[in-house]
Amino acid sequence: MVDIFYIVLNVAVLVVLIGLLIRMQQKHYSFSKRVFAGLGIGIVLGVILQVIYGTGSDVLSQTIEWYNIVGRGYVQLLMMIVVPLVMVSIIQSIINLEKSSDLGRMSAWIIGFLVSTAMVAALVGVGSAALFDLNAGEIESGQAEQDRGSMLESTLGDMENQSTPEKILSFIPSNIFQDMTQDRPTSVIAIVIFSMIVGIAVLGLRRKKPEEAERFTKGVNTIFAVIMRIVTLILRLTPFGILALIATTVASTDVAGIVELGKFVIASYAALIVMFLIHLVLVGVFGLNPMTYLKKVLPVLSFAFTSRSSAGTIPLNIQAQKNSLGVDQGIANMSASFGATIGQNGCAGLYPAMLAVMIAPSVGIDPFTPGFILQLVLIIGISSFGVAGVGGGATFAALIVLSSMGLPVALAGLLISIEALIDMGRTALNVNDAMLTGTLTSRVMKKLNRKTFNDKTAIEQETAL
Repeated sequence: MVDIFYIVLNVAVLVVLIGLLIRMQQKHYSFSKRVFAGLGIGIVLGVILQVIYGTGSDVLSQTIEWYNIVGRGYVQLLMMIVVPLVMVSIIQSIINLEKSSDLGRMSAWIIGFLVSTAMVAALVGVGSAALFDLNAGEIESGQAEQDRGSMLESTLGDMENQSTPEKILSFIPSNIFQDMTQDRPTSVIAIVIFSMIVGIAVLGLRRKKPEEAERFTKGVNTIFAVIMRIVTLILRLTPFGILALIATTVASTDVAGIVELGKFVIASYAALIVMFLIHLVLVGVFGLNPMTYLKKVLPVLSFAFTSRSSAGTIPLNIQAQKNSLGVDQGIANMSASFGATIGQNGCAGLYPAMLAVMIAPSVGIDPFTPGFILQLVLIIGISSFGVAGVGGGATFAALIVLSSMGLPVALAGLLISIEALIDMGRTALNVNDAMLTGTLTSRVMKKLNRKTFNDKTAIEQETAL
């Protein structure tokens, strides 16, 4: 009975805090301020809940279940719109291209930026692991870590049954309705490919039957307008979703595990920060203001950080690129979609590289020879295709890289207690790379709206009630 009282009290506190954010909205506080208010309040609430009840308590567990209605519910709403958004927006972008040749150039630049930055991230990961002298042999393993290692070995066994040609074939859609359920790690790429084929088919139809192509184009443009309106409605819930997500994450954080593996946590975030700085340098190299870019992307990164879902961030990613950064609509659609499964700097770049360097000495391999590093960077670049844009994608990438390097995958299970904490930063970096890619590709192809990029109120206008 006492537990129920505390649970109701905790839920009531969340409702009051959501009411506070609604009040801020009514008083016309900017979208960014409401997002960061939700983030800050959520952190404080999570700390208070953990201090009062303790990690693993029944009251806290049941409180988190109720909080998840707001937090995970918001993520599910975003996931709901991902497939129709990606499909319709890419079809719409292609059929509205001035030149069909632009599609090939656009795709090449986007994939090029994503994969090359993932390879740079691998080098940063190697450097961070070396600087902090990470070594898997220094980490004690308990039952949970051993169970995790066994599970990873079992997963690897299933993956090794699939040859490289089969992995490439997995990108090609065979049942688009199955991929619409996001049943496979490569579902988003398969949907992108299908949408591109539809768009190219419409371009061909336009030459032979222009009237039918025009009717289809009008229909797609109408559906796209409706979907973007749905996206806008869902994105207005962002401050509430972030509040609940960060509160549950902080409240359930394994503090003891973080303390024990503190060196890896620090090394991970040091590498993440360095990679973020490299992204900002690239923005400057391409003639844009890095601080303006940073201010525009922070609300999106805040959600990516709390949700740990690159795929779930796609709608917010596209909206911010197009309306806040001035990225061309077609480029924004493709960079956000590809960026959720290709070249993820955090999950497919930094993390596998740091694990490889950390684990190599345990089997008598020197990870700092030129041959080892070159092989590692190339494997990371190749294997960065098809990483799932949801929690667990980094583990999938790590299994591929470690097995390709001949390293034991079970040792990756040693980091289970801090997986959620470092995954938050990795996801934010993944999403930032997708936004950076869209921005730089638009700049290269001379399709970036500089006026929108420099307009400080651009994203506020789109998300305001």
